[in-house]
Amino acid sequence: MNETRHNWTKEEILNIYNQPLMDLLYQAAGVHRKYHDPNTVQVSTLLSIKTGGCPEDCGYCPQAARYHTDVEGNDLMTVNQVKAQALRAKASGSSRVCMGAAWRNVKDGPEFEQVLEMVRTINKLEMEVCCTLGMLTENQAKRLAEAGLYAYNHNLDTSEEYYKEVISTRGYQDRLDTIGNVRKTNVTVCSGGIIGMGESVEDRAGMLVALSSLNPQPESVPINALVAVEGTPMEEQKPVAIWEMIRMVATTRIVMPETQVRLSAGRTDMSREGQAMCFFAGANSIFAGDKLLTTPNPDVNEDMEMFKLLGLNPQKPFIKKMQPETVEAEHSKFDALGEKPKWSRPGHTIDRNEEARNKARELKQTK
Repeated sequence: MNETRHNWTKEEILNIYNQPLMDLLYQAAGVHRKYHDPNTVQVSTLLSIKTGGCPEDCGYCPQAARYHTDVEGNDLMTVNQVKAQALRAKASGSSRVCMGAAWRNVKDGPEFEQVLEMVRTINKLEMEVCCTLGMLTENQAKRLAEAGLYAYNHNLDTSEEYYKEVISTRGYQDRLDTIGNVRKTNVTVCSGGIIGMGESVEDRAGMLVALSSLNPQPESVPINALVAVEGTPMEEQKPVAIWEMIRMVATTRIVMPETQVRLSAGRTDMSREGQAMCFFAGANSIFAGDKLLTTPNPDVNEDMEMFKLLGLNPQKPFIKKMQPETVEAEHSKFDALGEKPKWSRPGHTIDRNEEARNKARELKQTK
């Protein structure tokens, strides 16, 4: 049961998820201790290097340009700004910086060159560098790898079936193709999803089937609880119960034993006791800092106090994989190809997404 498998069925995962909680926790904790140090948790910092104005219609996201939220858009940060933030994160205990840009996909040009320089800069600070920039081609993945990227995040979000109820501007296969492009390099994969978007438990199991079927499985799987933001199509969704989060973390740990399970968005609504149970169930990574891109997150000092109470130690960088080398831009083997890939646009409509879009238009007209 503890060996890494790539042929999990939805029924098997549902049986794990739905078993009595104490049995689930016992099983998950055993798997966790076999593959990981149970008293070590990685601390990562998520930095929004380009905020707002995204053309996608993700129903959960306050950065979508079509919705009316309080998110203020910002142009791409400078390399020096990012370096200063990374140094601050390192001083507070983070071993990884994940840079997120509100793009549909990576486009060759000055902004991508700037991101590559950010990757080089942070890698030289001896921190793991992760990026989440949307869809990307094989050549773009190779350029990021050459710059020193440690991980690329590209979440599946949910099951393939429920995905159509969340996003209409891109297809599920695009997500898998991007992960496939990353796998053609030495960059590790970070891919997970969000619970609490109105999906069923079967959809949660379906997402884990998709992730665990990847070979190799993602080195990192974030489990996010939806943070319902006013103005988005999902603003009325009720918060996820802590027990659902614990079950999801535990099930993920059993299904993907070698993966780092990341306790991500939604921690502000979790008690320390709830988070402790998630760590016991197999979570061994958190995001620190007062924001996760645009949504609230616990203060890093609160997290360090929690670590002290629980006897947890922050994970040092490059424990799971050696630090990548950085190749300077002038010595790069890969040129920008000016690619214009045709990522899919399924074209169907999602009623709640359209309602939120129309509401945003009305609000703009009254101003």
